[in-house]
Amino acid sequence: MSLRANADTASILSYQSRAPTVGNSRNAQLFTLDTFSSKDYIVKDFIETLSENAQPTRRSAGQSITPGQAPASQQAFDPKPLVRTFEHALNRLKTLSEDLELRENELSGSVRRAEGQHNANIKSRERELERAIDNFHRLERTLDGEADAGGNVAMRIGERLEELDKQRQRAQDAKFVLQCWLEVSERGDLAMLEDVRRTGGGDGKVRCAHIARQLLRISLRLDPAGNRNSGTLQTNGVHFANGMNGDHDEGYSNGISKSKRGGQQPRELIEKFLEKLEKDLLKSFDDFYRRQNFDGMRECAMALRDFSDGNSVISLFVNQHQFFIDRAQLISEDLATDTDIWDRLADPDTEPPGVEPTLQSLTDEVKMVTQEESYILKRAFPYYEEVLTRFVQRVFQQSVQQRLEMVLNKADSISSLAFLRELQACRSCVAGLVEDLKAHGLTEHPEPASSVIAAVLDQQLDELFVPYFTGSSYIEREKRNLGELFEGLLFKFTMYHSRRRKMNVTTNAYLARGKELMSNVRENYVDRLNNMELPAGQKAIMLRLAGMHDKEQSSAQKEIDITEEDGQLSLPYTKRMLKWLAEGVGRGLELAGGSNETPKEVQELLHLLIANMGEIYLETALDAMTDATLAAEQNTRTEADLSYFADLRPAISVLHLMLTTIQLLLLPLAASNLTIRRDLEKQTSTFITRMESKIDTIITRTIDAALAWTARLLAQQKKTDFRPKDDTNLQLDRLQTPTCQSIFTFLSRLHARARTALSSGRVLDAFLLEVAVGVRSLLLNHFKSYQVSLTGGLIVSKDITRYIELFKSWDLDETFEPSLEVLTEVASIFVIGPEALRDRLRSVGVGAQGAVGLAGVERGDLRGFVVRREDAGTVGVQAVLNGL
Repeated sequence: MSLRANADTASILSYQSRAPTVGNSRNAQLFTLDTFSSKDYIVKDFIETLSENAQPTRRSAGQSITPGQAPASQQAFDPKPLVRTFEHALNRLKTLSEDLELRENELSGSVRRAEGQHNANIKSRERELERAIDNFHRLERTLDGEADAGGNVAMRIGERLEELDKQRQRAQDAKFVLQCWLEVSERGDLAMLEDVRRTGGGDGKVRCAHIARQLLRISLRLDPAGNRNSGTLQTNGVHFANGMNGDHDEGYSNGISKSKRGGQQPRELIEKFLEKLEKDLLKSFDDFYRRQNFDGMRECAMALRDFSDGNSVISLFVNQHQFFIDRAQLISEDLATDTDIWDRLADPDTEPPGVEPTLQSLTDEVKMVTQEESYILKRAFPYYEEVLTRFVQRVFQQSVQQRLEMVLNKADSISSLAFLRELQACRSCVAGLVEDLKAHGLTEHPEPASSVIAAVLDQQLDELFVPYFTGSSYIEREKRNLGELFEGLLFKFTMYHSRRRKMNVTTNAYLARGKELMSNVRENYVDRLNNMELPAGQKAIMLRLAGMHDKEQSSAQKEIDITEEDGQLSLPYTKRMLKWLAEGVGRGLELAGGSNETPKEVQELLHLLIANMGEIYLETALDAMTDATLAAEQNTRTEADLSYFADLRPAISVLHLMLTTIQLLLLPLAASNLTIRRDLEKQTSTFITRMESKIDTIITRTIDAALAWTARLLAQQKKTDFRPKDDTNLQLDRLQTPTCQSIFTFLSRLHARARTALSSGRVLDAFLLEVAVGVRSLLLNHFKSYQVSLTGGLIVSKDITRYIELFKSWDLDETFEPSLEVLTEVASIFVIGPEALRDRLRSVGVGAQGAVGLAGVERGDLRGFVVRREDAGTVGVQAVLNGL
């Protein structure tokens, strides 16, 4: 290895000594400054380029190897060419670095010189700016230092110039006025004004109007006698030349003659000129309107503003509008001829059909026309809000009001309900029109309408319906309508009970004699309707509600079918009346809009409700039931007629519906007036208490009647029922006595009626418990009154078992169950022997204070049952009695 390394070193040295210098100079020229300043310069590529340039030298050196030597790839690496190449490259880089340093020094010197020059320029500009600021401050101090006269002087100068310009303009105007006055007073014509009118356009016509009006005022002041003797043109008193006064006019009057031309005073000429000018402007406005020239219309409207504040042009626009012309021709248009609409409107049991079709059509057309004309008004009039106000007033006060009156008069001729329903529909329709117009914006579209136009629309709406809400007129109509409807619906009910009270007989007797009285009652009712100032349609409705028809009016002798159902309470009738009331309340709220009179109106409606549904309807029915309970309680010959008890359920339901309606519908509406609300609550509480008291009386008397009839049935018990003959073949299924069966049937029927009348709940439970306790007491006293044999004891046991089964089927309170044990013990007293009886009584009498069960029966009370045993005289039974 050492020998081979020495050989390689020798080869490198010999190659270095033989390497030519030409290659070194060529490599040195491979790169310049541009090579390094190029964007594509990469160090790696630069090194590789230098290395590749050194390869030819190595290849040329390798070609001199002798044939006996190894290939070049197997020879040792020769670094000399690369070393030389990189040495020359380093030298070249050093030279370039020196050149760059020289250039950098030159450029740095140039930059320093430029910076010095720039700084000098900056300092110079700063000194100049400071001098300018100092000059400005000195000027400002100078202006402020002269008694604050600087800015104020400039302002006063401007104001003075403006005043001088106005004086100059007034002088020119006064000069022109004087020239026109001299012309009209001396020559009797207005040629100068005519020239201005013809050539001045819209502004010229406005100026002509001002000047002519000024000339008219001059003539009136210079010739007051002529002003008194003849009529003058009404003006709005606007002066064109503000500087003219009475002194000027007096000066003019001394030199003005009364010369005439054609026999006319100057004032007459001026008035005729103004009339002619106004007519020309109105004609031009009309022509522009027909051609839809809005700019021309606007100029004429501005000129006509000084003629009676523009009333003439506004009247022209409004009066000649095609809408009013067409509507004037159709004002006699008939209302809707569909009789079904008016029939539904007058029928209280059907939903109202809505607003009358022709009025709806009119409001739709008004909305469309007003929205279209608002666009024209905004472009044609500088004072468009005033014109729109007049247009809206004309629409509402003429077209809408006339149609509204026709519709309401037609509805009023049908019935009060038809009028009220149509009034509500009409106001809703017109209010919807007003809201649509305000939302559209009209002249302010697409923004909402201005406050002025919105106030005008609201005012027109109020003025349309104010006559129908003055004072208490509306609530009186509502009360009269509801009163008439209630009266018609309750006609047969009222007639049934009024005749019943007068005859003071029971229901069956009343029905037996009723046919003799009904024809007279009906005839009186029809006569009263005919004497009342009611529309024919309303009379027909009231007759229909009363169960009669119009064709019966011509035959008053016909009989009216009055049944027992007509005298009973009806939930459908109650719901109908409450529905009519709710409709009236809702209508009042919508029409009145929550006014301060609402609590008072609610108070009157509550009085109406209590008077009709509460007193005439509910209280009358309860009084009839009370009379029936009294009759049943006093009737001792036949079974008590408890059919009236079934009417108690509708009475309770009617009372509940009334109370719910008052609490949820009427009382909240009176919340704003505490005094009225307390009065309503007190009145309601008094009425409810009175009705509940009557219901309690009916229930109590029914219990008394039931117990009285039960006692009557028990009194019919035969003495032999519990002492059958010994030879009688008894069957267990026939041990029940007829009296027990009658009582069982009667109480079962009472229970069924009670469940129907009282439904379920505490009232029903309390009612049945009272009946059960009363019957149990009657039974205990009953069995103390009859002698019972041993066989009869089985019959007693069978009857008592039947009674217990009946009571248990009523699902009474659990506290009553022990009371039934007393009846069981009583039954056992009659069927067991003396020894067993002694043991039985001993086991029974262990309770506190000797009480048995919950009935409070003491052991001593059992003696009354024991002595009724047929073997009570025997030694064994006597021993038992001695123990008691």
